Amino acid sequence: QVQLVESGGGLVQAGGSLQLSCAASALIVRYATVAWFRQAPGKEREFVAAAGTLTYYGDFVKGRCTIFRDNDKNTAYLQMSSLKPEDTGVYFCAAAPVPNLGAAPKKSDQYMYWGQGTQVTVSS
Repeated sequence: QVQLVESGGGLVQAGGSLQLSCAASALIVRYATVAWFRQAPGKEREFVAAAGTLTYYGDFVKGRCTIFRDNDKNTAYLQMSSLKPEDTGVYFCAAAPVPNLGAAPKKSDQYMYWGQGTQVTVSS
């Protein structure tokens, strides 16, 4: 059974940084597409970043996030910097068991597996 476990969320001041982790079991991240989505209260889930054969970022990221994988630890990460209050939300790790999702790596319905989410709160 595939499990994704996120960690690293918390409270940070605007302008600060956080690194989120997504530890996978029963899924080899090296051969998968791993993504991060976020959801703010009252808003739809939003694509943040994905890493497979290629790397993709949401339009709002603008160089503030980096997604990467540690294959030895079978873990994916999202490094976030210059955080803003509007970055507040629950951040979810998602994975698909293929390295290339073609034209749709930013769509949440492409991902079979999801973590439980980790809260990120950015104070002004």
